[in-house]
Amino acid sequence: MSCFKQTGLRALTVLSAIVFLTSCGGGDSAPADPAPVPAPGPAPRPAPGPAPSPGADTQAPTVSLTSPMNLVTGLAGTLSLSANATDNVGVTGVEFQVDGAPVGATLSAPPFAASLDTNGYASGQHVLRVQARDAAGNLSAWSSATVQFAGSRTQPAGFTRTTLVSGLSTSTAFAQAPDGRMFVAQQGGALRVVSAAGTLLPTAALQLLNIDSTGERGLIGVTVDPSFATNGFIYLYYTTQAGGTHNRISRFTLVPPSSNIVSAGSELPLMELPALSNTNHNGGALHFGAGGKLYVGVGDNGVSSNAPSNSTRFGKMLRINSDGSIPTDNPFFGSLTGDNRAIWANGLRNPFTFAVEPVTGKIYINDVGQDTWEEINLGAAGANYGWPATEGPTSAAGVSAPLFSYKHSAAAPEGSGPGGFFTGKAIIGGAFYPDSGPFPAIYRGSYFFADLESAFVARYDSANSAAYSFGAVADAPVGMLTGNDGALYVLTLTTIVRFSSP
Repeated sequence: MSCFKQTGLRALTVLSAIVFLTSCGGGDSAPADPAPVPAPGPAPRPAPGPAPSPGADTQAPTVSLTSPMNLVTGLAGTLSLSANATDNVGVTGVEFQVDGAPVGATLSAPPFAASLDTNGYASGQHVLRVQARDAAGNLSAWSSATVQFAGSRTQPAGFTRTTLVSGLSTSTAFAQAPDGRMFVAQQGGALRVVSAAGTLLPTAALQLLNIDSTGERGLIGVTVDPSFATNGFIYLYYTTQAGGTHNRISRFTLVPPSSNIVSAGSELPLMELPALSNTNHNGGALHFGAGGKLYVGVGDNGVSSNAPSNSTRFGKMLRINSDGSIPTDNPFFGSLTGDNRAIWANGLRNPFTFAVEPVTGKIYINDVGQDTWEEINLGAAGANYGWPATEGPTSAAGVSAPLFSYKHSAAAPEGSGPGGFFTGKAIIGGAFYPDSGPFPAIYRGSYFFADLESAFVARYDSANSAAYSFGAVADAPVGMLTGNDGALYVLTLTTIVRFSSP
């Protein structure tokens, strides 16, 4: 794959076999409707105490972060944060934050200053900000700085990063069963099993036959049924040569569900996708959403004109029932025919990964970009994500702009513009962290994502429309999930890495 490059973090020796994400120059180049995320921009917290009475002071204070400056790089050791704040009556409180979490106590009088030890945070991008309050409860707008912490710290203080499993081969996706086992898809067609204790079993649960694993093809998606504990159903997305090379979505069964071997002859094909022309942009992600519907990410097969056209399922998010039938409430069910009625959203280039928030059903779609941008998009029925007419931030009519995007190369000056200091070539992940779990409260509700080339792990904060560095892995990441134990697991080409917090 032309856009894959070796980095200082790892020397990938299998990329010529995997090429399953970017092909950056390739081709022409919940409820049924998930709940919306908060509007962009930080939302000031409610002022304490009763609302001001009529005629009371309603003028908000002003505040500015004076140190450190915006876009400064190489910050190390203990930082001195400072701010100026004024009000027509008087400032009664100033609060500093880093990545949405308070730094020190709220200050009631100048000097407005605080200290922050950068060694408590992963190296990379962080957002510092300050807000002021007056006696009437009026809040200023936030004054913020996007900065870069120096060093090579691969996780925040208080977190442990361990390699749970090694010895995998060109992994593409993984899923966890209720009993803690993990099922790992390998591009060559093997479905591997990791025991609940974290041991890679020597025998594959399944080895697909007649599979085509050239380019980005192969076994590239896996998920388990919401009722897996009782029915043993597991779903795979793979490229078969039977009847002409194409991608297939099938259901397999483990009998009993505690078995580590797929039952012979249990395959039930649910959907056959169109014949492939190019080897790239296959998508492959599978996840169950609200109401037990199965969502499927399908790439444009390297033909960008496929993405906006509802005459093909390439370049789409699909939505089907667990038996392969098509829900009648799909957005195009009444206007399309046949299997195209499974189309749920269009305008995608290569949605290799996405995630579903299990409580709300909210979906975030990671769309791998071509030359400039990587995107996180909010899943919505009938949405058009713009490819190939747009890529990255956009205000184009009728296009659902990404929630967050980052570039393939550094902006000038570095850190400026959407995405800040994040750069990479293929967004992967992601995983919603639940509102309960062992991670500190500030991490709960975050969306974690990573990049295959840069190998960073980051978290997106929807409340503040910002992303912060969380960590890094030593091999190319290809998938991510929040485990039953509350740890964050990152699948790489050859390993599973576990981030945990007591």
